[in-house]
Amino acid sequence: MRFRPTPRDASFFELLAGTAEHLVRGAELLTRLLGADRTQRADLAAQLHAVEHDADENTHALLRKLNQTFVTPFDRDDIYALASTLDDCMDDMDEAGDLIVLYKIGDLPAGVSDQVAVLQRCAELTAEVMPRLKSMTGLSDYWVEINRLENHADQAYRRLLADLFNNGQDPIAIIKLKGVIDALESAADSFERLANTVETIALKES
Repeated sequence: MRFRPTPRDASFFELLAGTAEHLVRGAELLTRLLGADRTQRADLAAQLHAVEHDADENTHALLRKLNQTFVTPFDRDDIYALASTLDDCMDDMDEAGDLIVLYKIGDLPAGVSDQVAVLQRCAELTAEVMPRLKSMTGLSDYWVEINRLENHADQAYRRLLADLFNNGQDPIAIIKLKGVIDALESAADSFERLANTVETIALKES
């Protein structure tokens, strides 16, 4: 069953939470894609892209609401930053899944699973925290943990690059794998930017 976007007449907080739920679904599909047989990956990548499309629809609904609303629950620019960065997180994960299929990559290095595990946890934490923006309570643990996870993702990324360049692989294979791990690293960076935005909003509203 296709994952449905949040209704267009929802509140800002419902729309933000709906997009975060799409991130959870996207990360789950990306995890499944890594462990799947190559013959199954195209279908999983298509499902991931469908979730990305639904997330886009949710983002567009939020931006339309932002443009049509005179009084917003907090700073207009901060709402835009949240929407934009949530979208970046989803786009980066979708890109990684797409590249795995387009490049016809076989076995992936074990470190890629570490990257995706970080993204899955970041998505879960993001889905938990978005509804709490309404009350501005219990937010600090979120951005602390996201920053810790992003540091772990950076370490995994550097190890993967070192292994790629030090193991004497075929240059074309290196280029393909680097495209995937770069997209996953970009997703981790996007989750950190999102957490930083939440921290900024919390400080402004405190």
